[in-house]
Amino acid sequence: MAFFVRRTYDAEIAVELMAETFAAAVADRGRFRGSSDEEAVAWLYAIARHRHSDWLRRGRVERRALSRLGLEPPQLSDAEIERIDELAGTAALRAEVADQLVALAPDHRVALQLRVVEECSYEDLAVRLGISEQTARARVSRALRALGQAVTEARNCA
Repeated sequence: MAFFVRRTYDAEIAVELMAETFAAAVADRGRFRGSSDEEAVAWLYAIARHRHSDWLRRGRVERRALSRLGLEPPQLSDAEIERIDELAGTAALRAEVADQLVALAPDHRVALQLRVVEECSYEDLAVRLGISEQTARARVSRALRALGQAVTEARNCA
């Protein structure tokens, strides 16, 4: 569960992806050739990674289709969402990301804020910052890389 919560930041989607992962594992269990628990875990993680990739690809189209049909996925209660967040450690991860954001260079932090939080296109980001689109892409890329490295280092030190 934590694998998906940490990647989607949405407990309801995580529950759905976890169910899809285990359904696929049960359906394909005859193709599993491992003999140890470690190999079984690795096999499940591989299926989970594929499910997550598929979800990312189909996400927008599927959600729009469900909305047009008036269908809603099952909703989790607030208590269930809080428990999933607690188990996945997302509060600590959010705090680490917030701490590391402050440490980013200001131009990188602003570019990341505009691109990720405000969902500006690179073209709009470049116009707003008065830079080229290529520079905007580079700033966001460098900010994400630095943020990822800093969070990874902070988690490894803990």
